[in-house]
Amino acid sequence: MNAPLSAPADATTTWVDRRAPAFLRPFLRLARADRPIGSWLLLIPCLWSTALAAGISAGEGTPRPVQAFGLMLLFAIGAVAMRGAGCTWNDILDRDIDGRVERTRLRPLPSGQVGLLGAFVFLGLQALVGLIVLLCLPPFAIVTALSSLGVVAVYPLMKRVIWIPQLVLGLAFSWGALMGFAALIEALPPAAFLLYAGSILWVVGYDTIYAHQDREDDEQVGVKSSARLLGSATRPWLAVLYAGAALLIGAALVAAGAGPLAYAGLAAFALHLAWQVRRLDIDDPALCLVVFRSNRDAGLLLFAGLAAAALLA
Repeated sequence: MNAPLSAPADATTTWVDRRAPAFLRPFLRLARADRPIGSWLLLIPCLWSTALAAGISAGEGTPRPVQAFGLMLLFAIGAVAMRGAGCTWNDILDRDIDGRVERTRLRPLPSGQVGLLGAFVFLGLQALVGLIVLLCLPPFAIVTALSSLGVVAVYPLMKRVIWIPQLVLGLAFSWGALMGFAALIEALPPAAFLLYAGSILWVVGYDTIYAHQDREDDEQVGVKSSARLLGSATRPWLAVLYAGAALLIGAALVAAGAGPLAYAGLAAFALHLAWQVRRLDIDDPALCLVVFRSNRDAGLLLFAGLAAAALLA
């Protein structure tokens, strides 16, 4: 029996189904408001970079805790808006593919709950919110943010072109690792690029886990992914990706002169990633989703250490 149109194939009943006005539900699903994990994963590198940059500014005798907190609030609003815009853009481009994949066939566009024109209007409204947030940042940060738009725009097409589209997602989703530095100290020191590189490997790792949910469907419709490429070798490659992420982020902490609590956060982050590698079963889609979602907790563990180190710097 087919699932009802009110419940997308890739989601359980959420607050959108229970509380949101009926006319808004398809648009909220289009923005993945019913699945906030994506907004968290987009926000977390912003939090990392802001905390690390705050530690640098404190070490230079100019601590900016209030400014850093304000930036985090702006980044949170921007992450929700731009993640929603990115999902909407992705679904516009993938509407035909999504209709042939079991997990996504009842998303608002392929199921007809939202028309193409409505999706474009909704995309514009979300982008407007992102623009308002952007204009609250210093000019250097605005230029830094705008430099990511090309990567964001082409990401949904990469699954048709390269075998590791997760790498392009990593380039886009990790941009926040630069933004905290750009907004708080209006510079991109070596620590920013090391943090960015580490975040990219983290994203490639966790999105490979996520992609294993769709491995068989992707093969049938001809969509490329790191899950299809790595197959049964995913676990050792995931260990390499996560180890590389921890090492690069550790190098960022060294370059930034971070305090001991930052390294405690990194250790907790690395242990969580090791647990993911051990726990993963690529043939259990439900477990893959659980492990993927746990990356929010991994990222927040690192952020807690960075924030504590910055406050005590």
